[in-house]
Amino acid sequence: MGEKEFERIVGAPAEVLDKTVNFSENIVNHGGVKKAKKYWKDLGPGLTTGASDDDPSGIATYSQAGSQFGFQLLWMAPFTFPLMAIVQEMCARIGLVTGIGLAGNIRIHFPRYVLYICTALLFFANTLNIGVDIGAMAKATQLILPKFSFGTLIFFFAFLSLGLQIFVSYEKYARYLKWLALILLAYVFSAFMVKLDYKELIRNTIIPTIVFSKEQVFLICAILGTTISPYLFFWQTSQEVEEGILKGQSTVRLRQEAVSNKEMKLMRRDVWSGMFLSNLVMFFIIAATAGTLFVNGITNISTAADAAAALKPIAGEQAYLLFAVGIIGAGMLAIPVLAGSASYAMAESFGWKTGLYRKLKAANSFYGIIIISTLLGMGINFFGVDPIKALIFSAVVNGLVAPVILVLIVLLSRNKKVMGDRVNHPVVTALGFLITGVMAIVGVATIVFSIF
Repeated sequence: MGEKEFERIVGAPAEVLDKTVNFSENIVNHGGVKKAKKYWKDLGPGLTTGASDDDPSGIATYSQAGSQFGFQLLWMAPFTFPLMAIVQEMCARIGLVTGIGLAGNIRIHFPRYVLYICTALLFFANTLNIGVDIGAMAKATQLILPKFSFGTLIFFFAFLSLGLQIFVSYEKYARYLKWLALILLAYVFSAFMVKLDYKELIRNTIIPTIVFSKEQVFLICAILGTTISPYLFFWQTSQEVEEGILKGQSTVRLRQEAVSNKEMKLMRRDVWSGMFLSNLVMFFIIAATAGTLFVNGITNISTAADAAAALKPIAGEQAYLLFAVGIIGAGMLAIPVLAGSASYAMAESFGWKTGLYRKLKAANSFYGIIIISTLLGMGINFFGVDPIKALIFSAVVNGLVAPVILVLIVLLSRNKKVMGDRVNHPVVTALGFLITGVMAIVGVATIVFSIF
């Protein structure tokens, strides 16, 4: 073997490594990748708010829609997307322009008794949802790790969530929630693992199918109540404030002065991206369960874990695992949002110090509400509360609260004294009132069908 041949052989690994590094650097520095990285960096409260909407309770609702009615309710995804985005954008804009949360703004500009009633009902509904979500996470974990008891898992998830909210800094916590949102893509992947009738899928996406049966109307009400929920309003607004504080805008005045056209543009992109993700996941959950459970005659799903278990013999191990893991991840994202939104609303209602950026001692009342709502939700699972009945009660409460809060949001966001030159466009105001009317009808329908 010659000297040159020897050097070539010895130097081959290093050459391969150099080429690999250069290739990787070229990918990272590629214009498309750079744009994607910048886009991801700009996402924040809108993404986490939208993703948290697909909580285990929502997953159960969408799974029931797909298993009971097949593809018939797929049109709800494109229908609710703009409605949801418009509402959340108004909330985000209120937070950015005023520098304070939604409850704080309502407290200043409207009678306080309205706020107190809405806050109390929000706390009740959120606590029920927390309980259902913790229970769903425990059952989903048992599907993967059956050796763990239900009670042990209930305690584990409740205290894990509390620990992260209380003891992890807001900067790290916000980053954790942002990345956790990606786990919802598991439902997109699971849908592509099953055989779907794409002709029927497309037809039902474009053309609404409404049969006006009690069961379908209730599910339509449930889907609307799940996608346009009061807790999202409060969380979105307060998170915009928290993001400002993270940037060094420690006072209301500094936050108000920091608002620019660029900031508004980034907020709009963030909100619409988050709501798109939320509705995309809804779409594929309905599609996946329609293409598997419905076509096999499995039409009654009580919980998200039931949907995952039912998928296993039909769609295979991978789809089943993706669905189960998605439930756990969705719960870890949603519980802090549910508890946090209730705490923001209540603390701002009574003028307490708020903010996940604060330490426990500096905002003990704020964190106290988070602890109480999470522990009460955890406790629901030990008292034999039917998760479906809990969701019905939650839907009824949200149906009562949502239209009232929506009216206040529209009035705030169109008020020049509050918003300055950042008021709603007249079209946005009109759409806001239209959404309010839709939600009012949904609320009445939910109550009627719950009673009769």
